[in-house]
Amino acid sequence: MPSEHQDKSVAGAPSVAILLCTLRAHDYLRQQLDSIVGQTHTSWSIWVSDDGSDQSTHTILGEYQTRLGSSRFNILRGPAQGFAANFLSLACNTSVSADYYAYADQDDIWESDKQALALRWLEGMTADVAALYCARTSKVDANNQDLGLSERWTKPLGFANALVQSIASGNTMVFNRAARDLLAAAGPKIQVAAHDWWTYQLVSGSGGRVFYDSRPTVRYRQHRDNLIGTNGTWSARFQRAHMLLRGRFGKWSQMNVAALQTMRPHLTLENQTRLDDFAKARQGGLVARLAAFRRSGVYRQTRFGNLGLVAAVILKKL
Repeated sequence: MPSEHQDKSVAGAPSVAILLCTLRAHDYLRQQLDSIVGQTHTSWSIWVSDDGSDQSTHTILGEYQTRLGSSRFNILRGPAQGFAANFLSLACNTSVSADYYAYADQDDIWESDKQALALRWLEGMTADVAALYCARTSKVDANNQDLGLSERWTKPLGFANALVQSIASGNTMVFNRAARDLLAAAGPKIQVAAHDWWTYQLVSGSGGRVFYDSRPTVRYRQHRDNLIGTNGTWSARFQRAHMLLRGRFGKWSQMNVAALQTMRPHLTLENQTRLDDFAKARQGGLVARLAAFRRSGVYRQTRFGNLGLVAAVILKKL
C-alpha cells in the first residue's frame, strides 16, 4: 500500500535522494526519520547505508521500510571504513537516481521546509553546472534544547576558500545531478578528509555554484558521540589551532590536494593554477612558501582563521 506521503507527492515535482548513513543510531534515529517524513516537499526517497549497527538500529530501519515501502526506503550495507567513505559510497552509487541529492546524519532533526528551501535555489540553476546548497544550523543538545546558531559566513564562497575550510555541515547540503556526477567521477574510494568538505571543493573547483543560506535548516544535535560537532565556539577555535600545530590540518591538506589532483581535468584552469600554488605553499623554503601562499589567494571566513593559515605556512603545517 502506498504511504500517505507518497499519495501527497506532486506529479512532476523534482525528486530528492536522501543519503543517510547510520552506525549505532538507535538513540536519535526515529526523530530524524520523522523529520524527513514530515517535509513539505514530498517527492523523496531515503537511501540508508549502515556501517554495522546493533539490532536496535536495524529494527528501527526495518519498521520505516515497512511503513514507507522498499521502493522509497532502501537499506544498503556500508563499507565500514569511516563516515566519509560511507557517505561517498551512497553519493557515488549510480543506481541511486534522482534530480537532487541530500546528505543526512542519523541524529539531527530537519526543519520541515529544509528540502523546499534548497530546491527553491537549486531549481534556478542550470542543470549541467554543478550546484551545491548548504545552510546554517540550529545547535541543540542531546535533548533537543536550543544552544544557539552556527556561525554566519559573510565572505564569498569559492575554491580559494574551499581549499582551506569546510564552511557547512554536510547535514545541510543538497546538490544537483551534475555535482553528483563529479563525485562519482572521483569515486567512492577517494581518500579525503570529509565528504562534505570534498563536495564543496569539487563543486567550487569545477566552476560550479555554491549557495550558503543564512536561514538554519537543521537542528544539529551536539552530544558526546558526535564525530564532528559545532565549530563556532572559542574552545573549538583553539582546538583547531591545536590540531594545526600537531600537524593534523596539514595531513588533511595533503589528502585533499592529492585527491584534487586526480580530478584536475574537471577543475577550471584558474583553479588548477590555484591548486598548484597552494601545493607549493606547503613545501620548500619559507620565502617560497609565503610567495606561493599569497599567489594562491586562499582564505578562511574569519580573521582568526586567516591568522592561523599564515602561522601554518610559517610553521610548515599547511
